[in-house]
Amino acid sequence: QVQLVESGGGLVQPGGSLSLSCAASGSIVSIGTMAWYQQAPGKQRELVASISSSGWKNYADSVKGRFTISRDNTKNMVYLQMNSLKPEDTAVYYCNADIAVRGLRNYWGQGTQVTVSS
Repeated sequence: QVQLVESGGGLVQPGGSLSLSCAASGSIVSIGTMAWYQQAPGKQRELVASISSSGWKNYADSVKGRFTISRDNTKNMVYLQMNSLKPEDTAVYYCNADIAVRGLRNYWGQGTQVTVSS
């Protein structure tokens, strides 16, 4: 059984920073691409940032220069550092990863709420 567990969400004022973490656990053989998605109320889930197993990173235009994705392959973790937060960043943030156990499958975390408001 593989689990992705996010942590680090909360309430922050505009211009502030938050750091999200996601830990993968279970009988993991290897992890491929890891990513963060956001879903605002009434909107579809959208990719925020992704990072390959070799460290290649991709960002949504809306977060370039403000958010940084990183991973620690020794700990099976992925992180999202969010700076200069805006009210429009308010959403539930989900961790996502391609994980090999007996075969390769895509997994989602349960989500963590990020609210940017004064």
